[in-house]
Amino acid sequence: MRYLPNSPADRQAMLAATGHAHIDELFEQIHSDLRLKGKLNLPGPLSESEILDFFRQAAAESSCDYVSLLGAGAYSHYCPVVVDAMLSRGEFFTAYTPYQAEIAQGTLQAMFEFQTMMTQLTGMEVSNASLWDGSTATTEAALMAMRVTHRQRVVLAKTLHPEYRQIVRTYMQNQNVELVEVPYAVSGQIDLAQLESAVDSHTAAVVVQSPNFFGTLERIPEVASIAHRKGALLIVTINEPLSLAVVKPPSDADIVCGEAQSFGVPVSYGGPYVGFMTTREKFLRQMPGRLVGQTVDTEGRRGFVLTLATREQHIRREKATSNICTNQALCALAATIYLTLMGKIGLRQLAEQNLSKAHYAAAQLRAAPGFATPFAAPHFNEFVVKVPGDAERLLEDLRREKIIGGLNLGEFYPELPNHLLMCFTELVSRKAIDRLVEVVNRQ
Repeated sequence: MRYLPNSPADRQAMLAATGHAHIDELFEQIHSDLRLKGKLNLPGPLSESEILDFFRQAAAESSCDYVSLLGAGAYSHYCPVVVDAMLSRGEFFTAYTPYQAEIAQGTLQAMFEFQTMMTQLTGMEVSNASLWDGSTATTEAALMAMRVTHRQRVVLAKTLHPEYRQIVRTYMQNQNVELVEVPYAVSGQIDLAQLESAVDSHTAAVVVQSPNFFGTLERIPEVASIAHRKGALLIVTINEPLSLAVVKPPSDADIVCGEAQSFGVPVSYGGPYVGFMTTREKFLRQMPGRLVGQTVDTEGRRGFVLTLATREQHIRREKATSNICTNQALCALAATIYLTLMGKIGLRQLAEQNLSKAHYAAAQLRAAPGFATPFAAPHFNEFVVKVPGDAERLLEDLRREKIIGGLNLGEFYPELPNHLLMCFTELVSRKAIDRLVEVVNRQ
């Protein structure tokens, strides 16, 4: 019976237990516009051989042969095969939780190494053992800033990932928090004059992303100066952490958080991801999630312990920093293995390759008739392209050439119709870039 659905009798018994006569009553609380009407458009029952044929055909039609220029918070980088091999090593796994340090040394050491590498990359002093993803890490950083400052106002850059801004609003909507968005300037960076006006003595934090959603680098020292003059904290979110191999770490910030998916975690239909959060040591007690520390045992041997876990499981609920009780240990381990394999020199070389490909592509696209890169601020491996005609039509033409041509920004920024966000990582060859330019020259 383990593979069979509930029988009609089972369903009736469950409905009776919940006080409903029919399953439609159970789902009345869900708005009718959100409920499925009719059956799903799925093929009928298939035999095992037919199912295998179906997936073989689907695999043949998949995007494996496509060149992807998509970025926008999810970046396609080469993942060395040794990452998957190392992930399966038993030394990193334990039967139970890392709270039991005596049997969880492999898990704890992996977390400790992840924390160490993230502080080195971001220029901060302490890191937690990872969070769910970049969006929730950004939101938790804003909540942390409110605890530190005892203020209820958060200023968000409009150049912060639109979905991150949406998640921040979802978390804050019932917490009596004032959220303010600051527009971007013609450079594609946050408008510093507007930011100066938006930050006041009630502001807990200013949240910016760098490289931002347009791929441009924000002026972190100037933003930090504006925030700190009013006693607010500066939160810098980073979606593409590979940029930190060539860009100065945002050490002027108070909290640096974001997404570490670029490090050994493949883009896979929307997840999983791996968030990170680093900060200054003086804010350690307000950091959500777990933090692993290094110590020595009674015999003087190096060991690791769960040093901090400030959630309601361990302390009074009203004193807890958050309800986060876990972390993305497997994905954080993948990132740790990846960073160890690459090393400082390898990571910088990879970042330089991304940088050079993006700048080569930008120069080629600017030379195409009617095309432009409207934001003049420095960028890493991602930038905005203004196209002369219909952006969706261009994307269709590119798909026919097996090129996924980037993200149409009009969906998130109505004031930017026919603007595409394009990303060029090491997986995009020069030959592919030249083929892209051939297609756009035919427009």
